[in-house]
Amino acid sequence: MPLSPDELAQISALTLAHYQSSAEDFREGTRDHDVSQNIAALLRHIEGEKPWRILDFGCGPGRDLRTFSGLGHEAVGLDGCAEFVAMARADSGCEVWQQSFLELDLPAGHFDGIFANASLFHVPDQELPRVLGELHAALKAGGVLFSSNPRGDNQEGWSGPRYGSYHDLERWRARLTAAGFVELEHYYRPAGLPRDQQPWLASVWRRVG
Repeated sequence: MPLSPDELAQISALTLAHYQSSAEDFREGTRDHDVSQNIAALLRHIEGEKPWRILDFGCGPGRDLRTFSGLGHEAVGLDGCAEFVAMARADSGCEVWQQSFLELDLPAGHFDGIFANASLFHVPDQELPRVLGELHAALKAGGVLFSSNPRGDNQEGWSGPRYGSYHDLERWRARLTAAGFVELEHYYRPAGLPRDQQPWLASVWRRVG
Protein backbone atom coordinates (compact mmCIF):
# COMPACT_ATOMS: atom_id res chain seq x y z
CA MET A 1 0.00 0.00 0.00
CA PRO A 2 1.34 3.45 -0.87
CA LEU A 3 2.24 5.70 2.03
CA SER A 4 -0.30 8.47 2.56
CA PRO A 5 0.67 12.15 2.86
CA ASP A 6 0.03 11.91 6.61
CA GLU A 7 2.28 8.86 6.88
CA LEU A 8 5.03 10.60 4.91
CA ALA A 9 4.75 13.63 7.17
CA GLN A 10 5.03 11.39 10.23
CA ILE A 11 8.09 9.60 8.80
CA SER A 12 9.82 12.92 8.24
CA ALA A 13 8.81 14.42 11.59
CA LEU A 14 9.76 11.44 13.76
CA THR A 15 13.06 10.78 11.98
CA LEU A 16 14.07 14.43 12.28
CA ALA A 17 12.95 14.51 15.93
CA HIS A 18 15.31 11.62 16.64
CA TYR A 19 18.26 13.49 15.15
CA GLN A 20 17.23 16.71 16.88
CA SER A 21 17.18 15.03 20.29
CA SER A 22 20.50 13.23 19.78
CA ALA A 23 22.38 15.86 17.77
CA GLU A 24 25.30 16.29 20.16
CA ASP A 25 25.77 12.54 20.60
CA PHE A 26 25.62 12.10 16.83
CA ARG A 27 28.24 14.80 16.29
CA GLU A 28 30.60 13.22 18.80
CA GLY A 29 29.97 9.72 17.48
CA THR A 30 30.66 10.60 13.85
CA ARG A 31 33.31 13.32 14.26
CA ASP A 32 36.19 10.98 13.45
CA HIS A 33 34.53 8.85 10.78
CA ASP A 34 36.85 8.57 7.79
CA VAL A 35 34.85 9.21 4.62
CA SER A 36 37.84 10.36 2.56
CA GLN A 37 37.21 7.48 0.13
CA ASN A 38 33.72 8.83 -0.54
CA ILE A 39 34.82 12.44 -0.90
CA ALA A 40 37.53 11.39 -3.35
CA ALA A 41 35.03 9.33 -5.34
CA LEU A 42 32.85 12.40 -5.89
CA LEU A 43 35.64 14.83 -6.66
CA ARG A 44 37.54 12.68 -9.15
CA HIS A 45 34.54 12.59 -11.49
CA ILE A 46 33.61 16.29 -11.45
CA GLU A 47 34.66 18.15 -14.58
CA GLY A 48 35.19 21.82 -15.33
CA GLU A 49 37.16 24.58 -13.70
CA LYS A 50 37.62 24.73 -9.94
CA PRO A 51 36.42 25.78 -7.47
CA TRP A 52 33.37 23.57 -7.71
CA ARG A 53 29.98 24.23 -6.17
CA ILE A 54 29.06 21.23 -4.00
CA LEU A 55 25.86 20.46 -2.12
CA ASP A 56 26.34 18.32 1.00
CA PHE A 57 22.89 16.71 1.07
CA GLY A 58 22.16 15.66 4.63
CA CYS A 59 25.20 17.49 5.95
CA GLY A 60 24.51 16.73 9.61
CA PRO A 61 26.76 18.71 11.97
CA GLY A 62 28.99 19.87 9.12
CA ARG A 63 32.04 17.60 9.25
CA ASP A 64 32.28 17.13 5.48
CA LEU A 65 31.37 20.74 4.71
CA ARG A 66 34.60 21.73 6.44
CA THR A 67 36.51 19.28 4.26
CA PHE A 68 35.04 20.53 0.99
CA SER A 69 35.52 24.15 2.00
CA GLY A 70 39.08 23.43 3.12
CA LEU A 71 39.81 22.05 -0.35
CA GLY A 72 38.77 25.40 -1.80
CA HIS A 73 35.32 24.50 -3.07
CA GLU A 74 32.08 26.41 -2.54
CA ALA A 75 30.24 24.05 -0.23
CA VAL A 76 26.58 24.42 0.71
CA GLY A 77 24.93 22.19 3.30
CA LEU A 78 21.35 20.97 3.52
CA ASP A 79 19.67 19.19 6.41
CA GLY A 80 16.18 18.92 7.83
CA CYS A 81 17.32 18.91 11.47
CA ALA A 82 17.44 22.42 12.91
CA GLU A 83 20.13 21.54 15.45
CA PHE A 84 22.37 20.08 12.75
CA VAL A 85 21.88 23.19 10.61
CA ALA A 86 22.97 25.42 13.49
CA MET A 87 25.98 23.21 14.24
CA ALA A 88 27.03 23.03 10.59
CA ARG A 89 26.81 26.79 10.12
CA ALA A 90 28.84 27.45 13.24
CA ASP A 91 31.46 24.78 12.66
CA SER A 92 32.02 25.17 8.92
CA GLY A 93 31.23 28.80 8.18
CA CYS A 94 29.37 27.57 5.09
CA GLU A 95 25.88 28.40 3.91
CA VAL A 96 23.47 25.72 5.19
CA TRP A 97 19.83 25.32 4.18
CA GLN A 98 17.20 23.77 6.43
CA GLN A 99 15.01 21.64 4.17
CA SER A 100 13.23 18.34 4.59
CA PHE A 101 14.31 15.75 2.02
CA LEU A 102 10.64 15.35 1.12
CA GLU A 103 10.09 19.10 0.62
CA LEU A 104 13.12 20.31 -1.32
CA ASP A 105 13.48 23.73 -2.91
CA LEU A 106 16.72 23.63 -4.90
CA PRO A 107 18.05 25.98 -7.58
CA ALA A 108 18.13 24.50 -11.07
CA GLY A 109 21.43 23.68 -12.75
CA HIS A 110 23.38 25.07 -9.81
CA PHE A 111 25.78 22.44 -8.47
CA ASP A 112 28.81 20.69 -9.94
CA GLY A 113 28.45 17.88 -7.41
CA ILE A 114 26.05 16.57 -4.78
CA PHE A 115 27.42 14.55 -1.84
CA ALA A 116 24.65 12.41 -0.34
CA ASN A 117 26.54 10.46 2.30
CA ALA A 118 24.28 8.34 4.54
CA SER A 119 21.22 10.43 3.76
CA LEU A 120 19.11 9.23 0.81
CA PHE A 121 18.19 5.98 2.57
CA HIS A 122 15.82 8.06 4.70
CA VAL A 123 13.67 8.74 1.61
CA PRO A 124 10.81 6.21 1.29
CA ASP A 125 11.11 4.28 -1.96
CA GLN A 126 7.85 5.64 -3.38
CA GLU A 127 9.21 9.19 -3.06
CA LEU A 128 12.70 8.39 -4.32
CA PRO A 129 12.01 8.98 -8.05
CA ARG A 130 10.74 12.49 -7.29
CA VAL A 131 13.62 13.33 -4.94
CA LEU A 132 16.23 11.98 -7.37
CA GLY A 133 14.60 14.03 -10.12
CA GLU A 134 14.98 17.15 -7.99
CA LEU A 135 18.65 16.39 -7.35
CA HIS A 136 19.17 15.74 -11.07
CA ALA A 137 17.63 19.12 -11.87
CA ALA A 138 19.83 20.86 -9.28
CA LEU A 139 23.01 19.62 -10.95
CA LYS A 140 24.67 21.33 -13.86
CA ALA A 141 24.74 19.35 -17.11
CA GLY A 142 27.31 16.61 -16.55
CA GLY A 143 27.26 17.16 -12.79
CA VAL A 144 27.99 14.30 -10.40
CA LEU A 145 25.95 12.72 -7.60
CA PHE A 146 27.60 10.58 -4.92
CA SER A 147 25.50 8.44 -2.63
CA SER A 148 26.28 6.02 0.19
CA ASN A 149 23.50 4.04 1.84
CA PRO A 150 23.13 1.01 4.07
CA ARG A 151 22.49 -1.81 1.61
CA GLY A 152 19.64 -4.25 2.00
CA ASP A 153 17.13 -6.47 0.23
CA ASN A 154 14.73 -3.73 -0.92
CA GLN A 155 12.82 -3.51 2.34
CA GLU A 156 11.90 -0.36 4.22
CA GLY A 157 10.44 0.60 7.55
CA TRP A 158 11.22 1.79 11.04
CA SER A 159 14.50 1.01 12.75
CA GLY A 160 13.84 2.34 16.21
CA PRO A 161 12.91 6.02 15.84
CA ARG A 162 14.27 6.35 12.30
CA TYR A 163 12.69 5.35 8.98
CA GLY A 164 14.91 3.84 6.31
CA SER A 165 14.74 2.26 2.86
CA TYR A 166 17.42 -0.33 2.14
CA HIS A 167 18.20 -1.11 -1.51
CA ASP A 168 20.41 -3.65 -3.21
CA LEU A 169 22.62 -2.58 -6.12
CA GLU A 170 20.16 -3.65 -8.81
CA ARG A 171 17.24 -1.70 -7.33
CA TRP A 172 19.45 1.34 -6.70
CA ARG A 173 20.74 1.23 -10.28
CA ALA A 174 17.19 1.06 -11.61
CA ARG A 175 16.11 4.08 -9.57
CA LEU A 176 19.10 6.23 -10.54
CA THR A 177 18.99 5.26 -14.21
CA ALA A 178 15.29 6.07 -14.41
CA ALA A 179 16.03 9.50 -12.91
CA GLY A 180 18.46 10.33 -15.73
CA PHE A 181 21.82 9.33 -14.24
CA VAL A 182 24.55 7.14 -15.69
CA GLU A 183 26.69 5.05 -13.34
CA LEU A 184 30.36 5.94 -13.02
CA GLU A 185 31.41 3.51 -10.29
CA HIS A 186 30.25 1.70 -7.18
CA TYR A 187 31.93 0.00 -4.24
CA TYR A 188 31.16 -1.40 -0.80
CA ARG A 189 32.42 -0.10 2.55
CA PRO A 190 34.38 -0.45 4.75
CA ALA A 191 37.14 -1.28 2.26
CA GLY A 192 39.17 -4.47 2.61
CA LEU A 193 36.55 -6.56 4.42
CA PRO A 194 34.50 -9.57 3.25
CA ARG A 195 31.25 -8.53 1.56
CA ASP A 196 29.11 -9.68 4.47
CA GLN A 197 31.03 -7.20 6.63
CA GLN A 198 30.51 -4.29 4.21
CA PRO A 199 27.08 -2.84 5.06
CA TRP A 200 27.45 0.32 2.95
CA LEU A 201 26.86 0.61 -0.80
CA ALA A 202 28.54 3.67 -2.34
CA SER A 203 27.94 4.78 -5.91
CA VAL A 204 28.75 7.69 -8.19
CA TRP A 205 26.53 8.97 -11.01
CA ARG A 206 26.63 11.60 -13.73
CA ARG A 207 23.67 13.70 -14.80
CA VAL A 208 22.82 13.14 -18.43
CA GLY A 209 20.57 15.51 -20.31
